[in-house]
Amino acid sequence: MIIGDKRELVINNIKEATEKQEYNLKVEINDPKMSQEEKKKIINNYLVNKEKISYKAKNELARVTVDFFTWLENRESEIIGIENVKNIETGAIITNNHFNPLDSTIIRKFVRKLGKRKLFIVGEDTNLAMEGIIGFIMNYADVIPISNNIGYMKRDFPQILSKKLEEKNFILIYPEQEMWFNYRKPRPPKPGAYYYAAKNNVPIISCFTEIIDIDKQDNDEFNKVKYVLHILEPIYPDNKKTIKENTQRMKEIDFEQKKNAYEKAYNKKLDYKFEKEDIAGLI
Repeated sequence: MIIGDKRELVINNIKEATEKQEYNLKVEINDPKMSQEEKKKIINNYLVNKEKISYKAKNELARVTVDFFTWLENRESEIIGIENVKNIETGAIITNNHFNPLDSTIIRKFVRKLGKRKLFIVGEDTNLAMEGIIGFIMNYADVIPISNNIGYMKRDFPQILSKKLEEKNFILIYPEQEMWFNYRKPRPPKPGAYYYAAKNNVPIISCFTEIIDIDKQDNDEFNKVKYVLHILEPIYPDNKKTIKENTQRMKEIDFEQKKNAYEKAYNKKLDYKFEKEDIAGLI
C-alpha cells in the first residue's frame, strides 16, 4: 500500500542522504512541523488522556482497527524464525528496519502469533497531531511518543517504558530513527533502543524485513510488494557489563545480524551506493 505523495522527491532525498553517508536523516517532505509549545501541549494531552476512563474503550477500538490494517497489509506476508524467541518470558524491545508507515503491522502479526494482544510502538510526538483515522490510531493504539521535551524524556518516557516492560510487554523501537520509504537496506542504528534494553535488563528481539516485489501494479510509480519478516537471534544484556557497554555491544550485534540477514535475503553484500533496486517496487 502506497501512503504519501511526491515519492520521487523522497527517493531523491534518500539518494542524497546515502551520498552524504547520513543514514538517519529525515527524507519525507510533508511531515508536520511544530513549535516547542505545540509539542509540549501534545505530550501533556497524551499524559492526561492515557489516564482517563474513556481511554480504555478507545484503546480497544483502535486495536481492532489496527488489527484490520494488519490483516489487510499482510495477507501474503511470511514470518521466519519465530522459534528463536518463543522462550522469552520477560518484556522485550523489538528492533526492525523502518521503510513504510504500515511496516509495524508485520511486527504486530508476529507478536499476535506469540499470543500477545498488545504491541507498544515508540513514535514521534508529532504523529499524535495527525487527523482522521490515522490520528485516532496514533493517539489510542498503544503508541508511546518520543519527544525533544527534556522533562518528559528524563522522567515520564523512561518510566512508561519500564512499566510496560515490567508487565512483560513487547515494545517496538525503530533504531534507524527515520522512515525511508521502501528502502531495502538496513541502516546503522541509533543507540536508544539498546540503552533502554540494557537499563531494564530485557532482550532485544532483532528483526529484519525483506521486501519482495510482486508483478502487480500499485500505482503509476510502484508495483505491489510483500514482506518476509526474519526474526533473528535475541540479544541479551551481559550482566558483567555496564549499561553503556551493553548499549554499544547490543547495538553492534543487532546491526551485524541485520546486515547478514540482508545479504542472505538479497544475495548481495551490503553497501550504500544508491541503486534503483534499493527502493522496493519502483517501476
